[in-house]
Amino acid sequence: MLPASFLSRPIAHRALHDRKAGRVENSIASIKAAITAGYGIEMDVQLSSDGHAMVFHDDNLDRLTAEAGPVRARSRADLTQIALTDDAGTIPTLEDVLALVAGQVPLLIEIKDQDGAMGPDVGPLEEATCKSLEDYTGDVALMSFNPHSMAACQTLAPDIPRGLVTSAYDPQFWPELPADVCDHLREIPDYDRIGACFISHEAIDLDRARVGQIKAKGAPILCWTIRSATAEAKARQIADNVTFEGYLA
Repeated sequence: MLPASFLSRPIAHRALHDRKAGRVENSIASIKAAITAGYGIEMDVQLSSDGHAMVFHDDNLDRLTAEAGPVRARSRADLTQIALTDDAGTIPTLEDVLALVAGQVPLLIEIKDQDGAMGPDVGPLEEATCKSLEDYTGDVALMSFNPHSMAACQTLAPDIPRGLVTSAYDPQFWPELPADVCDHLREIPDYDRIGACFISHEAIDLDRARVGQIKAKGAPILCWTIRSATAEAKARQIADNVTFEGYLA
């Protein structure tokens, strides 16, 4: 079951980032800001070359650092020395973030797809993430776009709440996925199979019938990504909580 704290306060997307203010996505500065403001935190993990969970959104380093290439080609030691562009910090490890948050606010951790096409080539990042969470006592939940990822977590850490990040899967916005994969994932067929207890759905698609079916079963509906108070008000007509950025929810 998803802890009530995930529904009682808005969730800051990639933490409370504001690049102009020196806080980029998933950085220690943005995480501290979210804690101070009392928001829940959504964040992403990627895998280092030596099997550690790193708090970083993109597959590649280019957008948020002066380095280039895949995150998973660098070791944990190397990644923790890479400065974040427009932020005083470096790429944090999941362990560092857990020690900082220490249960002060709920943590919604998205495990980024490691297969490349939402397929079954997953496991090491799920293992690293679940290992890091073994002794964590704060409210935490795991989610992924890739159902295979959550199936792995069901085995590795059955007591940690898990959910699916879901979408309209419009093929023009998912060029890396074959059309049949989009068609499959769009209707959220794996929800029961992987033992999910919530979804975080694309906000513009909240009126999908399948979302209503899952909500009718009593499952919490979160959504992504809300960028204005107007959009938040509309989303909350269906969603139980929002993941937001660019304004204060």
